[in-house]
Amino acid sequence: MTSTHFDGLMPIVIFMGLAVALFVGGHFASVLLAPKKPSDLKSTAYECGEEPVGTAWSMFNVRFYVVGLIFIIFDVESVLMFPVATIFRELNDMGQGGYALIIFLSFISVLIEGIAYCWKKGDLDWVKSYQVSMKNNK
Repeated sequence: MTSTHFDGLMPIVIFMGLAVALFVGGHFASVLLAPKKPSDLKSTAYECGEEPVGTAWSMFNVRFYVVGLIFIIFDVESVLMFPVATIFRELNDMGQGGYALIIFLSFISVLIEGIAYCWKKGDLDWVKSYQVSMKNNK
């Protein structure tokens, strides 16, 4: 390779070196400048001003994570609709408005089907009720 091939890579190498230097420099400065006064109070777990009670190994409600994942999925997909909405007029002027509308509505219908499925399955209920059918008890 000639030196002209490396000229295009030189800004990337410089920025990578600068990033590493800033990271190492900041870490080195924090090690040197940070106060080091260990105490028993600093060694305790911080619980919003409350004394820790019990062990850290406690049961968490999985519903929080399920609802959080569903929110993230639908939030990201709804954000994907904004670019289409912003250029819809341009697509319409180019004669692609009907096609874009069909694609947009099909995307929204998939979102509606997904939220309906989650609702029917009970994943949006914070407290899920388990009903035992009589067929399973026999």
